[in-house]
Amino acid sequence: MQFLNVVALLSASAVAWSTDVHNQIGFMAEQFLEPHTAAVLEHILEPQYNGSIGRAAAWADGYAHTDEGRFSYQWHWIDSHDYPPQRCDLDYDRDCAKGGCVVSAIENQTSILRGCISDVKAGSLANGANLTCSYALKWVSHFLGDIAQPLHASGRAAGGNFFRVKFGNVSTELHAVWDHYIPYAAAAATHPFSNQTIAPFFEHLVSRIRKDLFWEAPYMWLACSDPSTPVECATGWARESNKWTCDYVYSRVNATSDLATDGYAAGGVPIVELQISKAALRLATWLNKLVGEESQKQVDQVEL
Repeated sequence: MQFLNVVALLSASAVAWSTDVHNQIGFMAEQFLEPHTAAVLEHILEPQYNGSIGRAAAWADGYAHTDEGRFSYQWHWIDSHDYPPQRCDLDYDRDCAKGGCVVSAIENQTSILRGCISDVKAGSLANGANLTCSYALKWVSHFLGDIAQPLHASGRAAGGNFFRVKFGNVSTELHAVWDHYIPYAAAAATHPFSNQTIAPFFEHLVSRIRKDLFWEAPYMWLACSDPSTPVECATGWARESNKWTCDYVYSRVNATSDLATDGYAAGGVPIVELQISKAALRLATWLNKLVGEESQKQVDQVEL
C-alpha cells in the first residue's frame, strides 16, 4: 500500500471523510437499492443529480460551510464526553448538543424524508421540486456516512482535530488521517475518486459485502435498521464508531512517529473498509425500508 503517495494529494484540505469518499459511499449504496426505491428517490432529488444519491452524497459538507447552511455544521458529528482509550462512553441524551448532532439530524431528516416519499407516491412531488425534500435525502445520505467515521463519534480533541500527528512526514491532525489518508492509502489512490460513478476499490467492497467477506457478517450490521426507530439505531451506530476510538484510533496512535510507516495506517485499513461498507449497506437498507413502509401504508389504507 502506497501510504506516502497520498500525502501530496490530501495535504491541501480536510473535510468529513473526503467529499469523494462520501460520493463513493452513495454509489455503493445504490448497488443495494431496490428498483422501486431508486425510482422514488429520483423524483426527490434535484435534476442535476440524475437520480443518483452517490452524486448528491457530498453536498452536505459544502452546504454546511455556507452562510445559509452553517446552522447544519454541527449535525455532522456527536461529541462524546469520554476519554479514549481509557474510557469510551457515548450517551445520546448527554452528548447531543443543543443545536443538534448527527443522531438527531438522522432522526429529523428521516422524518421529513418519509413525508416526501409519501408525496412522490401520491403524485404531488416530482423532479426535485421540493428543496426541503431533496435536502432531507442528501442529508440522510451524508449523515449515514459520517456516523460510521470513528472520530465523528468522539469528543476528545474535537474529534481528533486538535490531536497533532505526522503522516508521510507531513504534520496533520488525527481526524484527517481517518477522513482522508487511510481511505486513499487503502485504495492506493493517486487522484480523487470519481464523483460521477463508483470507483474500482469501492466496487470491490460491494463484492465483499455480497460474498460475506468481512470478519463481521453484513447481516449483523443491520440488526438495527428500522427507520421508525431512528434515535435507537443511529445511537447504536455511533456507539460502534465510538468504540473504535478505544479499541484502535487512540490506543494505537503514537504522536511522535510517522503513522504512514509505523504500522498504524496499515492496521487502520480494515477498520476503514468495514466502516465504509457498513455505512453503504445501512444507507441502502434505510432507504429501501422507508420506501417500503410507505408502500405498506398505502396497501393497509386500501384494505381498510
